[in-house]
Amino acid sequence: MTRRAVVRGVGHYLPSRVVENAEFEKSLETSDAWIKSRSGIERRHFAADGETTSDLAAAAALNALSMAGLEANDIDAIVLATSTSDLTFPSAATMVQRKIGMTKGFAFDVQAVCAGFVFALTNANALILSGQANRVLVIGAETFSRIMDWTDRGTCVLFGDGAGALILEGAEGTGTTDDRGILSTDLNSDGQYQDILYVDGGTSTQTTGVLRMEGKEVFRHAVEKLAATAHHALEKAGLAADDVDWVVPHQANIRIIQSTAKKLGVGMDRVVVTVQDHGNTSAASIPLALSVGVANEQIKQGDLVVTEAIGGGLAWGAVVIRW
Repeated sequence: MTRRAVVRGVGHYLPSRVVENAEFEKSLETSDAWIKSRSGIERRHFAADGETTSDLAAAAALNALSMAGLEANDIDAIVLATSTSDLTFPSAATMVQRKIGMTKGFAFDVQAVCAGFVFALTNANALILSGQANRVLVIGAETFSRIMDWTDRGTCVLFGDGAGALILEGAEGTGTTDDRGILSTDLNSDGQYQDILYVDGGTSTQTTGVLRMEGKEVFRHAVEKLAATAHHALEKAGLAADDVDWVVPHQANIRIIQSTAKKLGVGMDRVVVTVQDHGNTSAASIPLALSVGVANEQIKQGDLVVTEAIGGGLAWGAVVIRW
């Protein structure tokens, strides 16, 4: 028998404020048509004043628990991916632990920017396979609206706020690719590309800072590295692109999503796309898309799902899951 980390439930949360592209026309030299043509984004959600990353994460977590029919204290660990924690410390994960009423176990954050959820899933999988935990709540949550330069039309129109959560539970499998659960993971990073995507604040400047990005360079690396990591993860599982039912990519830009799918050899009819409604929610984008895909009855039990993401660092990776 083979130990597997099986998906037990998913959930998401989006702030109530919806910001259409047209809003940016009031303060920037841009237009709804320009934003849609460059990114595929039509709208995004922004957190309300006083609404924090841990608030969004806790709401998504409670929705995932409800779907799974579980209580907070049925969870052994929380792994939360975010680059926009409420405070420098403590971790947003421990704040979520308190807010959902979880009084046991442990909780910690993972920081790999837009690739954060893939890194968090991989860590959660390892916790389950090693016996450190049996049920792990994996969350991606961001409030990127708090780190935007509102004068930079090349970045501020792209990002949104939100959270998604997924519950993994240990189960016994047969060791074949027919098993439900995480079948393989592939993680990568390369620090020499730090300057093409970063936030110019932190302890070195004693400021929060804002996001800085070289869009063309990020696009080039994204398509190449996302397709490669998805291929590697499938190879590790003994599978191929033809076996994939759904690709659930990081929702950064529709052109990146389309180009990566083409390079991977998967038609867009097998790709879950939510970027038009959410924008780039960084570490939240994959769990948000997974939850929406389940709610829309796209992703069903037994489907083979590939998630892939790239973020600042650069950091990138993929996970293959039998739903």
